[in-house]
Amino acid sequence: MSKSAITITVKLFAAYQEAFGLSELVLELPNGVPVSAVCDRLIAEHPELNQWRDLTRFGINLLFVEPDTLLQDGDEVVLIPPVSGG
Repeated sequence: MSKSAITITVKLFAAYQEAFGLSELVLELPNGVPVSAVCDRLIAEHPELNQWRDLTRFGINLLFVEPDTLLQDGDEVVLIPPVSGG
């Protein structure tokens, strides 16, 4: 029997970390949602992050993935906005 909700850990960097004032969030999401839904959820809470939506890369469990990759319970998600400077 599949669960109706999953719990994931989101590591925040750069603009996302600044917006939330945290380096990590734990989110509960519906089962069967893509990793891009994490971005949507964070932008819903902090609309100023919308400028990064199309530029953000996604990682799940230390691997880069496409935005439509489905999340699994217990996944660790990384949102990587463009980083300025060197």
